[in-house]
Amino acid sequence: MSPVALPGSGQNVPGFGDLPIWLVLIKVLLVFVFLVVMTLFAIVFERKVVGRMQNRIGPNRVGPWGTLQSLADGMKLAFKEEIIPVLADKAVYWLAPVVSAVPAFLAFSVIPFGPTVSMFGHRTPLQLTDLPVGVLVVFACSSLGVYGIVLSGWASGSTYPLLGGLRSAAQMISYEVAMGLSMVAVFLFAGTMSTSGIVSSQDHLWNVIPLIVSFCIYAISVVGETNRAPFDLAEAESELVGGFHTEYSSFKFAMFFLAEYINMITVSALATTLFLGGWRAPWPLSLWHGANAGWWPVLWFVGKVVAFIFVFVWLRGTLPRLRYDQFMHLGWKTLIPINLVWILAVTSIHVLRDRGWPAWKATVLPLGIVLLLIVVPALMAYEGYTARRLAAAAEDDEDAGREEPTFPIPPLDLRVPTSPVRREPVTAGLRGGATALDRTIDHGDTSDG
Repeated sequence: MSPVALPGSGQNVPGFGDLPIWLVLIKVLLVFVFLVVMTLFAIVFERKVVGRMQNRIGPNRVGPWGTLQSLADGMKLAFKEEIIPVLADKAVYWLAPVVSAVPAFLAFSVIPFGPTVSMFGHRTPLQLTDLPVGVLVVFACSSLGVYGIVLSGWASGSTYPLLGGLRSAAQMISYEVAMGLSMVAVFLFAGTMSTSGIVSSQDHLWNVIPLIVSFCIYAISVVGETNRAPFDLAEAESELVGGFHTEYSSFKFAMFFLAEYINMITVSALATTLFLGGWRAPWPLSLWHGANAGWWPVLWFVGKVVAFIFVFVWLRGTLPRLRYDQFMHLGWKTLIPINLVWILAVTSIHVLRDRGWPAWKATVLPLGIVLLLIVVPALMAYEGYTARRLAAAAEDDEDAGREEPTFPIPPLDLRVPTSPVRREPVTAGLRGGATALDRTIDHGDTSDG
């Protein structure tokens, strides 16, 4: 029996299997240090940006301009007293933070930082490793993080963490579907699932321009995937206290905190790789011949990641938290159907271009059909929604007119009577002649006579 050819198995990913072990260990250490430093930076960056949005100063006490505040918080968490609930399952309680943190680090192993450079006399790509299915490694690692959240909620032996863990599992699984479908169009355009191959395919045009729909769906999905506001329903303070990590303290809570921010950095780096050209310089810097050579691409890569992190922070400081039913409705009934129709359109464009159609015809025809499939049902749904709202409003008005009031209400034509004319006060005088009453009586008698 002939072997089955897997997708991408025939592709060659050079430069990763012939490196000395000490150089691989140095790259592992560099990736680890980069993630830790970026986490410390992201925490301070978020607090500073949100403070500026709310007309506050933000952290400004620890270090220059408050830049060491996150390091001080990490040291404080590491040395705090640890409290373990009596009803907790000790083994799973200890394992859950590790299950959340380790996949977050592993996912970054296939993200390219830059082109091939010289390190200690060896030519090596600025990437820990790559596979023909490198993007799926990130996807698999993000899926493993769900287990840590579910296990932490179950092992805590408390109601609110259990509810938070179950809610987070449903949330992350739901939005993983939309996030995975948003990558399919990128694979079709690039012809590979290797992260370095996808960056190479964006030499002349970034994928964000032709695949703007996939980019928007990915950007929305990763916010729900990382449990960030306004999709932080797994740790809603008003409903679940702290969510799945309510019963965690000290270093274990710090590991959950670290995993959340590393996941945010990882999905930002993956968005940079898939849609924003990876480590390639943006225009007009790309006009410089040396912009995409040497160590300069690392700077462009970090700048794009920070820009994407800013969007996360911007959403947190701007939008209120959604209701859970609204959140699930957005994922299952909006993002996934749009994704499926968009994948159909992109596939049709590729098939028509492979059959020799002109580029404009192969693009306009599928997109026109997609617009018809989306716009017409959307208009019909909007008209039906408007008709239902008007009918409900008319029914409410009719019911209000039929109902008899159960309490006294003033009439609609109520007229407030005018105030009476103020009379002159009557004074009783014993001296000085007649009183005012006597004068009134005398005056009346005289007028009568």
